[in-house]
Amino acid sequence: MKHLLLPLSALLVATSFGVSALGVLAQAETNTASTSPATTIPAAAAGAFTNPLFENGADPWLEYFDGNYYLTTTTWTSQLVMRKSPTLAGLATATPVYVWSDTDPKRCCNFWAFEFHRLKGPNGYRWYLMYTAGQDGTLDHQHLNVLESAGDDPMGPYQYKAAMMPDSWNIDGSYLQHNGKLYLLYSQWQGDEQLNLIAQMDNPWTLTAGKAHQVLTRPVLDWETSGRKVTEGAAALTYQGRTFVTYSASFCDTPDYKLGLLELVGEDALNPAHWKKHDQPVFSRTEQVFGPGHNGFFKSPDGKEQWLIYHGNDKASQGCGATRSLRAQKFDMDKQGFPQFGKPLAPGVQVARPSGEQGPRVGKVQGLAYQLRDKNSGQCLSVDDKGQTKLSACQTANRWQPDAMATDAVRLLDKATDKVLGAGSDQQPGSQQLQPWRDELSQQWQLKAAADGWLTLTNQADAAELRCGSGQTQCGPWQLVPDAVFAVVSQQSGKVLSAAGCSAETKDRVTQQGWRAGSCQQWQATIAPVATAGGAAGPDGSVQLKSLQQPELCLAIRDDAVVPGAALEQSSCAAKTARWQLQPQSGGGWVLLNAYSKQVLDLPSCGLADNTALAQAPANRSACQIFHLRAVK
Repeated sequence: MKHLLLPLSALLVATSFGVSALGVLAQAETNTASTSPATTIPAAAAGAFTNPLFENGADPWLEYFDGNYYLTTTTWTSQLVMRKSPTLAGLATATPVYVWSDTDPKRCCNFWAFEFHRLKGPNGYRWYLMYTAGQDGTLDHQHLNVLESAGDDPMGPYQYKAAMMPDSWNIDGSYLQHNGKLYLLYSQWQGDEQLNLIAQMDNPWTLTAGKAHQVLTRPVLDWETSGRKVTEGAAALTYQGRTFVTYSASFCDTPDYKLGLLELVGEDALNPAHWKKHDQPVFSRTEQVFGPGHNGFFKSPDGKEQWLIYHGNDKASQGCGATRSLRAQKFDMDKQGFPQFGKPLAPGVQVARPSGEQGPRVGKVQGLAYQLRDKNSGQCLSVDDKGQTKLSACQTANRWQPDAMATDAVRLLDKATDKVLGAGSDQQPGSQQLQPWRDELSQQWQLKAAADGWLTLTNQADAAELRCGSGQTQCGPWQLVPDAVFAVVSQQSGKVLSAAGCSAETKDRVTQQGWRAGSCQQWQATIAPVATAGGAAGPDGSVQLKSLQQPELCLAIRDDAVVPGAALEQSSCAAKTARWQLQPQSGGGWVLLNAYSKQVLDLPSCGLADNTALAQAPANRSACQIFHLRAVK
């Protein structure tokens, strides 16, 4: 198929990015989300929210998976940002974490329209994150790129797989699965028309050779041509054996951007005759919401409700830039199985939380397992046969996952039972035991750094410290020790800590690199021994970090230096600087404080490039000093 690539001057940025895009190319994602207009929410409506969920939320994609919502929106930068929360309302305040960045000049910039889908790849189920990117200073070379997750965690880490059509202009990629085959849906200009096309795939990053790409939508109806002739942003919806595809129509710089609908009425997804286009839009502007479009779909936690997520503007004069805000609302299917989206909800209207969000839920949550070691006894937190907390030998103790909430709190999950640790209930605070998740304050814990690497855990409902034993007496402070192989991922770049010698370019430097599943990028933690006053070896709250590539060595500071800027190295585990303390941060990240030098692990100049050498620096509380420990095995 021959593709016609129009110059930017002819298109005037006629994409989902819009003519106002050039003014926001350099706009960085911020850590503070704007919320919708204030409304009074009664106690009975806990978990309710109002649209918009937060500002600057263009091109949203959302999945609910293993107890959390995961969300991406366009950044216009060289970084992919993701947020997660066990509640939909919590996404408004969830910490943005960059899960990928790129400095390759062929695909470094102008990141748009991220989508992540859980698909079966060569190594089992993985998340495939597809996004549009191009070159610095121009929008003429935008094209689709695909990443693959290391495991089943949508937060990554991610490995770059491919650009499927790097030599033509193509955007807004999505996947369609039908009759055991995988298809790519994407948008492209041909002449003065922007079309949606479909192509068959061999795997989530490779198009099937020799199979023609077919046109799904051509903007020929009046409501598809406001401003420019545009159809883009296709998204698949399946329900009771029927397959639909929504798409965005008309130019996004107008208030008439809206959703149209296709249905697959035959068996062959590559046969244009087997698709039916409905002659009227299915989701359009109102007098309070303008340009609603670029949507996705998700189901409520209990699977009983269908939800629509999209972006829109509050004013008719707003267009394709950072004014587009994130919105969500429930929709129904009629008796014939046809979607009824209704109208965009007005700003400030209270929206009840998705069904099943309050549980009770018992189930897996993605994240790294830890042991919780008590300072005074040297034993670890466990539970008895009634789910009551106790201390026991660390070799047989329970493994815990501190899953970050959208606030500063965590929920503490027992990996053996998939239940959370709670203190009675919000109505009846009391003894601490395992419970199904119900989104109660009594099931949330404040995790804070204490002295010498130790941590405190305080219940959010009754402000009580974590207790254990038959008398439920206070125990701790605690040390969290990772109990599985993990990657150390920068919150700023999405790149992973890579041991010296991980590539020919790095030689003896410890650097950040894109994930590629190397043993030099996989780490284990052990309790760090220190010398006591009596000369014997005894533990404090520090850990030692060892790569699988050279497990006899530990991560340390070169020459045991204490000055800012000193480089990292793999050294003898007896080195003074081979001890690190984990200090918890909002969003589930950690600051890694060196116990000897009192400096922290730092990404110099917040660099995004592969092979950037890591160093130590004074703590400054920036994202460039926050790292996430992600399970990779």
